[in-house]
Amino acid sequence: MSKTAIVIGATGLVGRALVDQLADADHVSRIITLTRRPVKHSSSKIINQVVDFDHLEEYASFFKADILFSCLGTTLKQAGSIAAQRKVDLEYQFRAAQLAAGNGVQHYLLVSSSAASHKSKNPYLKMKGELEHKIQSLPFKHISIFQPSLLLGQRPDFRFAETLGSLLLPVLYIIPWLRRFRPIAGRQVAAKMVLVSRQPGSSIEWLRLDEIFINDTATVKKEY
Repeated sequence: MSKTAIVIGATGLVGRALVDQLADADHVSRIITLTRRPVKHSSSKIINQVVDFDHLEEYASFFKADILFSCLGTTLKQAGSIAAQRKVDLEYQFRAAQLAAGNGVQHYLLVSSSAASHKSKNPYLKMKGELEHKIQSLPFKHISIFQPSLLLGQRPDFRFAETLGSLLLPVLYIIPWLRRFRPIAGRQVAAKMVLVSRQPGSSIEWLRLDEIFINDTATVKKEY
């Protein structure tokens, strides 16, 4: 049965790739992208809705679907402060999840981060872990949490860490004990999310780095 999917964070690295891949997926007949500004999509399957994330309750009717893909996120540099970053990475995403759950969405898929923990002393990993922890209280039938490492791909803004990661990538494939820290292409994360959305696993599942890669070497190297 064809399903309706919602994507938040559709303009980000993973989100853009995800929307493109969902447009070609035969199990999804309708895709709703919720964005701050208007976004044009090439597929007739995709409907873009502009929302104010500070007042998501006003757009509750947009959260009626079968699947919610949550790819929203920002950097400390872009946000300007930890508090502002928490608003995007934690508050906006959790409120969206609440609205989706309230509208009967069955499957929630979240892009989190490797080593995320609500007990972490690192502010970024802590907010990611807090979101994972809070999401488990919502009545989704299936929750799939993806914990990739450094994300690689073409972005409009320069990010030194990701550029450095792309240069070190060949080394990480040679040294076995470093493979668990290796970067992953945003397209690869998106591909795994699409695959999992076809056949959800248990009621709650975590997909860590090695479980996200699909034909990892070829796919990641195509990004650079």
